[in-house]
Amino acid sequence: MQQTKKQLNIWAILSLLFVSIILIPNFLIGFQLFTEPNENWQHIKDYLLRNYIYNTLVIVTFTGIATTIIGVSLAWFITMYKFPLRNFLKWGLILPLAIPPYIGAYAYHGLLNYTGVIQTKLRNTYDISVNQSYFNIMTLQGAIFIFTLFLFPYVYTITKSFLQNQSSSIVENAKLLGDNSFETFFRVIIPISRAAIVGSVTLVVLEVLNDYGVVSYFGIQTFSTAIFRTWYGMKDLDSALKLAGTLMFLVIFILVIEKVIRGRKQYSYSNSKVRPIEPKQLNGIKKWFVFSYCFGIFTIAFIVPFFQLSQWAFMTYEKIISEQFLTLIYNSVLVASVASILIVLISLIIANYTRLHQGRFTKAFSKVTTLGYSIPGAAIAIAVISIFMIIDSYIASASQFFNLDPVFVLRTSLVMLVAAYIIRFLAIGYNSIESGFEKVGNSFTEASRTLGFSTVKTFFKVDIPMLKGAIFSGFILVFVDILKELPLTMFLQPFNFSTLATQAFKYANDERVHEAALASIIIILISGICIYFFHKVLDRESS
Repeated sequence: MQQTKKQLNIWAILSLLFVSIILIPNFLIGFQLFTEPNENWQHIKDYLLRNYIYNTLVIVTFTGIATTIIGVSLAWFITMYKFPLRNFLKWGLILPLAIPPYIGAYAYHGLLNYTGVIQTKLRNTYDISVNQSYFNIMTLQGAIFIFTLFLFPYVYTITKSFLQNQSSSIVENAKLLGDNSFETFFRVIIPISRAAIVGSVTLVVLEVLNDYGVVSYFGIQTFSTAIFRTWYGMKDLDSALKLAGTLMFLVIFILVIEKVIRGRKQYSYSNSKVRPIEPKQLNGIKKWFVFSYCFGIFTIAFIVPFFQLSQWAFMTYEKIISEQFLTLIYNSVLVASVASILIVLISLIIANYTRLHQGRFTKAFSKVTTLGYSIPGAAIAIAVISIFMIIDSYIASASQFFNLDPVFVLRTSLVMLVAAYIIRFLAIGYNSIESGFEKVGNSFTEASRTLGFSTVKTFFKVDIPMLKGAIFSGFILVFVDILKELPLTMFLQPFNFSTLATQAFKYANDERVHEAALASIIIILISGICIYFFHKVLDRESS
């Protein structure tokens, strides 16, 4: 018994340590709001803050509405009907997630501007000159369009997964009561899917709030750009922390609204034998309408930007490919792999502890792990910088105490960047691992303990082999997100260290968007392959 407590205390200590890593930066951000403001903050609050809030809320609101309409309608069509290329589009509509919104912004701006292929074709072939304002995508409306195109798969994937697990009797009963397909969608499907829809739209909102690339490239003033400019432009860490704190409270407000909208409604079955929804074969004009809608969304959200970037990549690859470019690929894969492995390991430790000790304290642990993903990367970056500067100052003081030259080890290393990745993306790995533990249950673990195995030995010999699918899924999801991540990497990358994402942004920011294409294509290809394998893992586990 004593040995068991000792072993369980190891899980508790490690879990507490990792949870503290998540909490400390957030406490620092919140605390900074109540400190004495300086002149810069007073100027920001009086003249700029209202504009930051307005632009941020407009983009968030309309992107949320647009992604809901597109994502839910696609999930409904894919789940309910058979039509040409349905099996391909079922997973193909997830592929826009492989294109980071800032890369999609480069592609569409290059496509639509004065020298782009559309206007060039109109001028040279048809002798048509157009009003430039009609093709100007670098606006609030353009940002909403970009975010909608490349974030709707969150809503589509989660809603589709929910609908595929529903009983076909729900739809059949609605039809028996005289509802047509349109009425069934609005009176039955939307209400029962409310929790899934609200949850997925919240993910979209968090991604929009986290974005730096699109709004910076389009010149739109939001919290992310404001934090970056305050820190790098004014060298004012205090004001940057106050902006981060304001953004954090805006996020908390949005999450509270999400809880209220989602409510407590749950839909379950009185019968364990659930017959899943069987898609119905469409014919005639309906078949081609649904196909055109689904394939049209896939075309503008993936095919168009991918082929535009591919064209630019073929134009510039000879100039771009070099030893330095190969180093960018190596850096990107290395930092994403290291951070993903650490996140999966930390997630395994915390998830194992919370299932072995079920109570309010451990429930709080599981809630805290999701906190980092709720806070945008720019805010986390500022908090992490502050903490590591404090740690480095103590290291420098200790160096002087031993008559050594003061050194600043952490703030100039990859440790700071990897720590920020862990804080930001731990929720993704944890959710995957926690779902895996819920599926396998505790019976095998308890049987192993009865046979005399320690908790540590049981963890490695029994739990880990049964969680291979969840571990693989968690790793892939985290790896893809880190590979695409821009704000954290821009803020925290060490000197003379760049990734594909930051290099693509630098090229585009210097009006060299063609040169940004090859790095963008590699990000998309790696992410697309990972998404495909993730989809296959999900299909295997659900079958």
